[in-house]
Amino acid sequence: MTKPYLAGAFIGLAISLTAGLASAGPIERACNRSGSNNANRATCSCIQQVADSTLRGSYQRRAAKLMNDPDLAHEVWISKRESDDEFWEHYKAFGDAAAAYCG
Repeated sequence: MTKPYLAGAFIGLAISLTAGLASAGPIERACNRSGSNNANRATCSCIQQVADSTLRGSYQRRAAKLMNDPDLAHEVWISKRESDDEFWEHYKAFGDAAAAYCG
């Protein structure tokens, strides 16, 4: 009789863990993949929460690319395109907020 309950509990746990991973946003996924010593699940989740409140979806995807590509980040930073300047301002504000909130 306890085996079905144990199996049910295990399946419930597996589903909840999988759902948490599936719902991770682009910033959280990039953070977790970064290999940084400071990147852990709690910190990456916190950073994603800040991104959700400060960056729209397309900016989140773009910021995620920059997190692991310093050369691309530098290209955007020195770009003279207005769209890059606008993105960079949002990206800087996101970074400042994430540092303050998740620090």
